[in-house]
Amino acid sequence: MNEQPDSAANCAELAEIALKCGFTCVRPLDPQKIRVRQEVREACAENKCGYYGNNWACPPACGELSDCADRIHGYESGIIMQTTGRLADEFDWDGMLRLGEEHAARVSAFSDAVLPCYPRSLVLGAGGCRVCEPCAYPAPCRFPQKMTCSMEAYGMLVSEVCSDNGLKYYYGAGTLTYVACFLTRRPQTIKDKM
Repeated sequence: MNEQPDSAANCAELAEIALKCGFTCVRPLDPQKIRVRQEVREACAENKCGYYGNNWACPPACGELSDCADRIHGYESGIIMQTTGRLADEFDWDGMLRLGEEHAARVSAFSDAVLPCYPRSLVLGAGGCRVCEPCAYPAPCRFPQKMTCSMEAYGMLVSEVCSDNGLKYYYGAGTLTYVACFLTRRPQTIKDKM
């Protein structure tokens, strides 16, 4: 009998790892519910972050939006991970930066923990890849296996991805939430490799 691995058990295992990495909230994610939006990619082109055209993990280097949509919808399951923290006030830029760095460190730790077991997967984080500062772009990426594209670079409206998968995005005044997702295909069994 060729039994397929249980994707719900898989998501539970991944969620447990994500929580150990320090994420404040983790939920299952259905890649088929993800809508890729041209207006999100157009917002990237405004280059408010400075990464557009300067980072391998951001547009236009991360690929055409249709290619990103095809990649996303080629996955069968996943999890969405959040880092939510309190800010001193709405102008607490240091707190925002600190929380962003904590989130990026959690994404990196999660990737290091799971990608060896899930090599056919995609990790999408918040903002451009920061493995190398500055990015080598347009020279070849120095660490392509560690690069993390942003959800926005793939055309995702982050608040919509959260709500479409039963997860809050806004946790009240004085809070800020960063989001990442992990998309994977059905894990391989020995029979799959034969």
